[in-house]
Amino acid sequence: MKKFLLGTVAIFALGTVSAVAADLPARTYTKAPAYVAPVYNWTGFYIGAHVGGAFNGSDSFLATPGIVGAQKDGSFIGGGQIGADYQFSPNWLLGIEGQISGMTDSNRTFTDTVGVGTLRDRSDWLASVTGRLGYTWGPGLIYVKGGAAFRDNGLTGTGTFVGGVTNRDDTGYTVGGGLEYMFAPAWSAKIEYQYYNFGTTDVVAPAGVISYKDDLHTVKAGINYHFNWGGPVVAKY
Repeated sequence: MKKFLLGTVAIFALGTVSAVAADLPARTYTKAPAYVAPVYNWTGFYIGAHVGGAFNGSDSFLATPGIVGAQKDGSFIGGGQIGADYQFSPNWLLGIEGQISGMTDSNRTFTDTVGVGTLRDRSDWLASVTGRLGYTWGPGLIYVKGGAAFRDNGLTGTGTFVGGVTNRDDTGYTVGGGLEYMFAPAWSAKIEYQYYNFGTTDVVAPAGVISYKDDLHTVKAGINYHFNWGGPVVAKY
């Protein structure tokens, strides 16, 4: 009798569960959302700032017998840049950039020991207009650049050096390259090397002729804000 009662209870319980399950709605299949991987778009305008150092070339100083010279080998620089890039094919980039940097303590001084006079060569700023060619991979960019360079005419002389400058150029050329990384949708950071060459400066003094090469090596770290005209681009998987 006990076995009969237990069996009856079990059959009743199974029937109840089956009835409840039949009343439940069918389970809806939900597809997992597609993975969206960002494709970084470098096309657009940008503006930014930089800091770094400038260093005179090792062959850019020449002392002449009868003239005592001194040279500052390094100086602090800081300034800004503005430019535009176009990304194509699909990992290559073409761009144009204008840049200006203020300088501190970049000078050479010459003293004439035969006559009486001093000559001071100091540039307070550097500027350039360059084109650049780069290769991108995701948020990274490696590039080379080159173009025209400009500086202020910071050459001043007293005594025997007055009127003695026979050649002085305030325009020249510049080449360089760098690495840039887009760490946010509109922000990138960069490190850059740039070489400036302004030819040779020649000065005549009673003690003789001074002739030295006007060139600078610069290293800069900077940050840029990008105004992308193409808008954000994504790829779905």
